Order: sequence, then C-alpha cells, then structure tokens
Amino acid sequence: MSGRFPAARPYTADAVAPASSKTRRRLRTLAAVLPAVALGVLVLAPAASAGWFLPESDGSPNADAIRTLYILIALIGLVIFIGVEGLLIYSLFKFRAKRGRVAAQIHGNTQLEIGWTVGAAAILIFLTVFTFLLLDDIKNPAASQIDAEGNPVAANTAYAATDQPPPPEGSASINIRVVGEQYSWSFYYPEVEGEDRVYAYNDMYVPVGMTVTLDVQSKDVVHSWWIPELGGKMDAVPGYTNKTWFRIPLDAIPEGEDRVVYEGQCAELCGRNHANMVARVIGLPFDEYERWRQDKADNLKTAEEEAAQEREQIQSQEDGG
Repeated sequence: MSGRFPAARPYTADAVAPASSKTRRRLRTLAAVLPAVALGVLVLAPAASAGWFLPESDGSPNADAIRTLYILIALIGLVIFIGVEGLLIYSLFKFRAKRGRVAAQIHGNTQLEIGWTVGAAAILIFLTVFTFLLLDDIKNPAASQIDAEGNPVAANTAYAATDQPPPPEGSASINIRVVGEQYSWSFYYPEVEGEDRVYAYNDMYVPVGMTVTLDVQSKDVVHSWWIPELGGKMDAVPGYTNKTWFRIPLDAIPEGEDRVVYEGQCAELCGRNHANMVARVIGLPFDEYERWRQDKADNLKTAEEEAAQEREQIQSQEDGG
C-alpha cells in the first residue's frame, strides 16, 4: 500500500495559509474594481447621461423652475456637507492624541448645541419658503406666447390659482388627454367643430409657444409620463386623472429645422416591455401644426371608412357562406 499511495500530509494552518491569502487578495481586488465598474455602467447608460447631474430644462417654464429649485437645494446641501466633513477632518488632526491615552470626557457645549439647532431650523425655513414660491411656476400653467390664430403675444398674464386650472383666461391653449397602456402612449386631441377627431400614438405634435395642458390617465397599470426637458414626471394611475402642462418656447425650433423634438419614456416599471414605452413631443410652427392636424384627421377618417367597408365585406361573406 505504501508503494502505491503517497503518505498523507498532516493538516496544519500553514498548509491552508497560501490559499487563504490568495482568496483575500482576490476579494480586495474585487472590492476595488467593483465600484469603478458600477460607476462606469451608470455613466455610460443612455438614461444616466441625460442631464448628468442636474435635471434637464430649457424646454418649458416649469422645467426651468424645477432645475432652479434643485440647484438651490443642492448648493445648500453641498455647503453643509463641506462644512461638516471639513470640521470632522480638522478635528481628527487638531485633537488627535497619542496611542494609549484615554479620550477626554466632553459633557456638552450649550451655546454650540443651541447654535446648530437654530441654524438647521433657519435653513429648513428658508428652503420651505423658497420651495413654495417656486411651486406656482412649476404647477400652474403659464400663459401662451401665441393666440388662437398663432400670432405672437406677450406672455405676462398672471398665473392661475390652485389645483392647476386651465391657463389664464384669454390665453390660447390645448388640452390633450394622455392615456398610458402596456406598452404605448395614446394622445387624444380636443374636438374641433366641423372636423373629425384626432388622436395619435407615441408622437405628440403641438404648436410651439402655446401652453399645452395634459390629462394623464392609464388603462391598466401605473405608468409615468416623463419628457425630461418639458417638466417633471406625472403618474398615470388607473381610475384617476392627473394633470400637468408644458409650453415649448416660441423660438425653440433650431435654425434651418422645421421642428423641435423632445424625447422621453415611461418612468414607472410597468411590465417586461417597460423600456420600449417611449414617447416624443414634437413642436411645430402653428401653421405646420394646423396642417398636420388636418392631414391626421383626413387620414384617420379614411382609415376608419376603409376598416368599416372591410368589416362589411367579411360579414357579408360569412352570411353568404
């Protein structure tokens, strides 16, 4: 037996030490690389690079107000973070003691404790007041920059009151019903006397300079309407109608182009094809929008008539058979 099998080595800590050391090195390497990989994935993701750190804006007044409020709160938070961390690092070096010494027993500083309590309360009061001052600009629709015929007007009318009513009286506007369903967006335009109804899917066409109010609804699960450059998110909840608005600037169309396009998508996980539930808002000059609306109404009417004729043919074939 001794000639066929090597003698077994005794189990000692030294025998497993190399393997343990190798495992620890691998864990340390993984711990160092994993955060860098995760950060790289977030930076390179298309959604993560939209706006990078600050919310997107310049597409609508409410989006600009959201960005302003975000910047203010971020700056105050940054100042507080730098102050606290700076004081902590300063104290670590200023008051460090030799190894083995017992830490000094500190029983408190009444003036310091009152100071940071009052300071924190003052910051909260300031943020609260500033937030409520901007809420009107975010929630309430602004006046249009054009009238009902598409002519430019001064958009300095006072904003509306609470509960996001229609835009100020006398201001041209469009109210579009937005309906989310797995996995697309439907847009139903207001009916115009003498015209056929107009609706569209995934691409919403609107005139630049005009305030657009939205009634956001859902047919199945919770969705979230979000075009980043045109304002904040608005949930589409079954059985409820939520409201939001935007106004594309009158001069938003780039020189040499005939339209301006803002992209977005559902911002609420709504099923396995959630990532495909995208939407676009396309801003057109008023005349081009009117032409699009008329063409869309004609095309829908033709399609509905052809579908009705085909149904009649199928029905007659079934009856004859």
